[in-house]
Amino acid sequence: MKDQLERPIHLDSTPKRIVSLVPSETELLVDLGLEEAIVGITKFCVHPVHLIKEKTIVGGTKQVHFDKIKALQPDIILCNKEENTQEMVQELAKIAPVHISDVNTIEDALELIAQYGLLFSKEDRATSMIKEITEKRRDFSGFIKEKTKRTTAYFIWKKPWMVAAKNTFINELLRENGLVNYFGDKERYPEVVLNEAHPEDADLVLLSSEPFPFKEEHIPKVQAYFPNATVVIVDGEMFSWYGSRLLKSFDYFKTLHQHHLN
Repeated sequence: MKDQLERPIHLDSTPKRIVSLVPSETELLVDLGLEEAIVGITKFCVHPVHLIKEKTIVGGTKQVHFDKIKALQPDIILCNKEENTQEMVQELAKIAPVHISDVNTIEDALELIAQYGLLFSKEDRATSMIKEITEKRRDFSGFIKEKTKRTTAYFIWKKPWMVAAKNTFINELLRENGLVNYFGDKERYPEVVLNEAHPEDADLVLLSSEPFPFKEEHIPKVQAYFPNATVVIVDGEMFSWYGSRLLKSFDYFKTLHQHHLN
């Protein structure tokens, strides 16, 4: 089979020992019933929470201990084009076959679930998950249909200020929410310069809980740059974790609209 970069994956049998270097993919593996097969994870793989205590931590998403990974004797290593570096992948490929995901749309996310189902002999579980996510997405689409589209800035970092722009999974989920990305003319995750003397005119500002942990205390400062906007703290995992997190995301989005975005 091939991964999402169309790279061939050569395996003699179903992988039994998995190293996952992507937090959302670790969560997906568990929800596909593969928790026992996971032997190594990153320090950011915090869902489900007990994995941190039970599995070998091999580093982060940008830097790993290759010796630790090699010692685990994995059958496969799971990476992501955005979260892991090309240099890492080249070194990891010397240890075991590497599957690289590339998720920018919900269709990409569903394709990844299907690939994992095939790769790890969990086709039935994967098919069921895809069906449930698709049904939740369809239900949410009906809920959001009559909502007014609001111009929205989605912040992921402070010092420097950084936002999610086009060609990102976050942008895709903003669109699913009927929101228009205020910085949608920019690429990926640009730095932006904010100036109180020249305030921005977005209708809505979402401050993500990750990777920068925005909290209520940051709202007044951001409000000064966007005086006419509603500023809301949101669960960043719901907007950026693809895979099985989508089973929860659409319910979260519905609650978000009901309480903050009306």
